[in-house]
Amino acid sequence: MTTATSLTPLQPTDRIHSLDIMRGIVLFGILLMNIHMMGLANAYSDPTVAGGSRGWDLYTWMVTNMLFEGTMRALFSLLFGVGMYILLDRLEKKGAGIKAADIYFRRLLWLLIFGLIHGYILLWTGEILYNYALMGFLVYSFRNMSPKKLILSSIILLAFGSAWSYIDYKKDVKFMADVEQVNQYQAEGKPLTDELKEASLKWDQIQSKRSPEAVAKFNSSMRKGYFDLVAFLAPINRDYNQHDPYRWDVWDVLSMMLIGIALFKLKILSAGKSYLFYTMMVVIGYLIGLSVNYYETMHIVHQDFSMLSFSKTNITYDLGRVPTALGHVGLIMLFCKLPVLKWLKSALSSVGKMALTNYVMHSVFALFIFTGAGFGLFGTFSRHELLYIVFAIWIFQLIISPIWLKYFHFGPLEWIWRNLSYQKKHRIKKDLQS
Repeated sequence: MTTATSLTPLQPTDRIHSLDIMRGIVLFGILLMNIHMMGLANAYSDPTVAGGSRGWDLYTWMVTNMLFEGTMRALFSLLFGVGMYILLDRLEKKGAGIKAADIYFRRLLWLLIFGLIHGYILLWTGEILYNYALMGFLVYSFRNMSPKKLILSSIILLAFGSAWSYIDYKKDVKFMADVEQVNQYQAEGKPLTDELKEASLKWDQIQSKRSPEAVAKFNSSMRKGYFDLVAFLAPINRDYNQHDPYRWDVWDVLSMMLIGIALFKLKILSAGKSYLFYTMMVVIGYLIGLSVNYYETMHIVHQDFSMLSFSKTNITYDLGRVPTALGHVGLIMLFCKLPVLKWLKSALSSVGKMALTNYVMHSVFALFIFTGAGFGLFGTFSRHELLYIVFAIWIFQLIISPIWLKYFHFGPLEWIWRNLSYQKKHRIKKDLQS
């Protein structure tokens, strides 16, 4: 009979090294994208709103848009799906029975709470833990599927997301046609219909959010004291929490979680395939993905970052990001297999083992660097200058994570999460022999 005390978290000796290295790399890639939302007003996707859209700032946007936008989130989702699958698989093989589901869903419930704290208390509106917890509840029903069925399910989900984006694009085409008609009617002195009045009001609201005045107001709000910030950002967090799960996460996040489980079952993520296999992953993934991403990026630039250019490229978004993400997987696995840079692999593995702590640490850094609760530097850096902050945080975490894990079994947040999930206090400090 399996007892509660025998159901313990994954031990360090049982960890899959390639997954930890990959988790560390992806965590750094996530920061590379998130920093633009952490330090600039409404400019995550559109550099013309804030942060600069010329010279090095434009090149920064183009490179990150082609290589990292969507792909880092895809890999983070992929790794989360793998992690939850490994947890369940391990518990079920120990004969945990219903206790496996108990621990699994308790773990997700606490992650959801962490996500709410992360968003509303640590003030990160782009936080993903809440969304991952919701999608994790759905992953449970897919865990025993074959890799083929998992991939097919993912393709169906991705297709639904693309179809939704196509419908949105057609609506946007109609909307912009109405805006053109509004301008024509106003130039000719004709009265607007109710439909055109609605289009005119919506367009004014869109333009207002992009205006220098709106950006300056947003910057000013982000530089206020902590409790003012809580009140300012709470509605933004609420809107994301209400809208994103059904509009994006099922198609964007859940699909990649299922692909992650499929790749793990196929033994692709344990760096066990041949050099040729991973090289082909890189070549085919990048050939397809980067071709699509280049087309999308150039289309947006040539259309002067218009609303319709973003809307149109959303249709092919997954066709670009998913193959590129798989190309990244191949490249990371090659890096794991090659007998080079062992010190860097070890450091990245430590970062990956403390992924939750390091992810939340990004938000703590942002809170003190950018908001009025700290130095109040929100909106003062250009897009490419934010990369210096990213590199500094990377170096810090590459140094501090191995040092922490030299003395402790888990990262502090990982330890708390395990204790809450298993309803048992686990030993955190290592016994170091002198």
